[in-house]
Amino acid sequence: MSMPDVNLYLVGFMGTGKTTVGRAVAQKLNFELLDSDHEIERLQGRPIAEFFAQEGEAAFRVLERQFIENGHPTKRQVVACGGGLIVPPGMLELLQARGVVMCLHASLETILRRTQGNKNRPLLNVEDPEERIRTLFGQREAIYRRAGTMILTDGRQLTDIVNHVLRVYRREAMDWNRAHARAAS
Repeated sequence: MSMPDVNLYLVGFMGTGKTTVGRAVAQKLNFELLDSDHEIERLQGRPIAEFFAQEGEAAFRVLERQFIENGHPTKRQVVACGGGLIVPPGMLELLQARGVVMCLHASLETILRRTQGNKNRPLLNVEDPEERIRTLFGQREAIYRRAGTMILTDGRQLTDIVNHVLRVYRREAMDWNRAHARAAS
């Protein structure tokens, strides 16, 4: 049986390991890793923090939608999505129509530790980043839980997480291919 080549979209809150896990998974699958935030920065020619400051969050969400709709190949990609990418209405369904979606999850304590002092996260450039994380996490948790198979990343070795993602991906990619083959016929 041939390996599926459907895209894998890793979603979840900031600091859950989407880029780190995505890089390792992409290497194992012989796929390309794309980080939506890095791609948008590259296309805009400026850091996201600068874009947020000048244009605002709503304009950034428009760029995320454009990236998902037509800013990357439709096969053999692992896409590490920005933490808020699936929050706007319709974005989760858009991802699900384009490939397998998995949500990486970590405890608030782990997220706080991993994001502490990171100046490249514009939503945390506030007086009380910990309170901001708790608020955003509370607002987004329901959509993350609907996003797809949830994989816990705290307290686990990277190899364990990667192997878990690969097992789930292989199963869900086959299901995704079957469902989309039926829809196309």
